[in-house]
Amino acid sequence: MSKPNQGRDAGRFAYEGLDRVIHEKARLGILTSLLTHPDGLLFTDLKEVCALTDGNLSRHLQHLEDAGVVRIWKSFRGKRPQTLVRITPEGRQRFVEYLGVLEGVVGDALKAASRGSRRAAPHEGWAPG
Repeated sequence: MSKPNQGRDAGRFAYEGLDRVIHEKARLGILTSLLTHPDGLLFTDLKEVCALTDGNLSRHLQHLEDAGVVRIWKSFRGKRPQTLVRITPEGRQRFVEYLGVLEGVVGDALKAASRGSRRAAPHEGWAPG
């Protein structure tokens, strides 16, 4: 069984750059949608493309807005309220940095998977738990 090099590998797989504000599944979808629509998306459109309920989307948007990742504008079209959501420049930067770390996670996992992991018991005396 190989042992990690304590100095060089310390924290190697901690992936500290995985921003907890972004890493939640719904918020990841919201930010990806907004990144691909630089002029922003209306609440109803964002709800549809992310397959979220009104309440769920509202809760995630509030969290993202509190973190400075998105900005929300309110308006009216006729007598109907409209909500426009855009990713902020800070949000764009944080998301791009997050994606860089995520790319490292995927690279590490693919590299390990391509080496194959089907092995017999690690050493004599070891048994599956």
